[in-house]
Amino acid sequence: MTTRAAEDIDVRPLTEDELPAWCRALNTGFLRSPATSPETVAKRRAHFDLARTRAAFAPAGGGDGIRQVATFRSFAQRLSVPGGATVPTDAVTNVTVSPTHRRRGLLSRMMAADLAEAKERGDVAATLIAAEYRIYGRYGFGPATTTTEWEIDVPRAGLDPRWSGPDDGGRIDPADADEVRKIGPELHERLSARVAGVVSRDDFWWQYETGLWPTPEDTWTEPFHAVYRNARGEVDGLVVFKADGHWGDAKMPGNTATVLKLTGVTPAAERALWHHVCSIDWVTAVRTGGRAPDDLVPHLLPDPRAACVVTQADFLWVRILDVVRALEARSYEASGELVLEVRDRAGLAGGRFRLVAAPDGAVCEPSAAAPHLTLDIGELGALWLGDASAVRLAALGRLTEEEAGAAAVADALLRTPRRPWCPDVF
Repeated sequence: MTTRAAEDIDVRPLTEDELPAWCRALNTGFLRSPATSPETVAKRRAHFDLARTRAAFAPAGGGDGIRQVATFRSFAQRLSVPGGATVPTDAVTNVTVSPTHRRRGLLSRMMAADLAEAKERGDVAATLIAAEYRIYGRYGFGPATTTTEWEIDVPRAGLDPRWSGPDDGGRIDPADADEVRKIGPELHERLSARVAGVVSRDDFWWQYETGLWPTPEDTWTEPFHAVYRNARGEVDGLVVFKADGHWGDAKMPGNTATVLKLTGVTPAAERALWHHVCSIDWVTAVRTGGRAPDDLVPHLLPDPRAACVVTQADFLWVRILDVVRALEARSYEASGELVLEVRDRAGLAGGRFRLVAAPDGAVCEPSAAAPHLTLDIGELGALWLGDASAVRLAALGRLTEEEAGAAAVADALLRTPRRPWCPDVF
């Protein structure tokens, strides 16, 4: 495949008066109606960092000015790692290239500039949600979490139809958006401390998700909210869901409830909230939304086969920018030592590193010792949060064992008892 020359295309951050055209280019790249209201532009301007909002500027046809033909944006984020710590990351989003200007290296130029700035800023990694699998590996990203969605056949699940609430002394209460904005941030921080792969939510996120940021292009329909409080009255869980209005041919209700978010920081909270959604009158099916692939939900049901997987796919992708800080930030279940030869064709984070890990902490430093494993930076990103298997990557030819058994040692150190999960698209 050939790449068309792009010498006449400028890639740079936006100025303020260029944001309306950027919004139009963004919509074009995502195959949405290009039109963008002034209200939407103003609201985006209020929370965008224009220094981290890029575009590609190409001459318009017929010599009639300049047109934006690619978009890219990043923002500050924190990501939870095994053990409960969080690290600063560069969240990449709003990536498009217009259909008329593909294969000209525009994404490569925007990505290179953003990652170099993130490295200079001191971000440990960059993150993104990949719409297409084959794009981002060439920039050093690796798939670090998996998402799974189930559909629960409620009548088959075997739950007691007379269930009216948890029997552990806790309770479930209805809530509204105002209450969610008050209790949600702390609950999310508690989730981040116990689950790897969780990304931070700023004030804008909570406003957007609770209907304070509607625009003419967004149709806001208020969902249902319910809160689980334990026997001490403390909030341990929150569910947000919507329901359709389906009635069957016999005029009998057969609604599907779709969970938008469910946060439980204890197994009791998760159990109570799932049982609550499955017990709602008229609901005969529940879509769980994206969950961790080892989520408890199927086995909270008397008949786990009532929960059928409808989606399973890679989700959060990670690009490590600082190997030492990345490996020292997380916890380890076992003790051991690995020397890693990390290849990074972008020159941002490659080298040879010696990791000495134990349950009470880890030290990682550059090393001249013979490597145990050789791998690309993307494969290290896939392993970092504990989801991927080094043994499996070796079998696929995506990393090389320089010493027999080194992949098994890597799995003993890096894999986690529960799989990482990212609950949010960004």
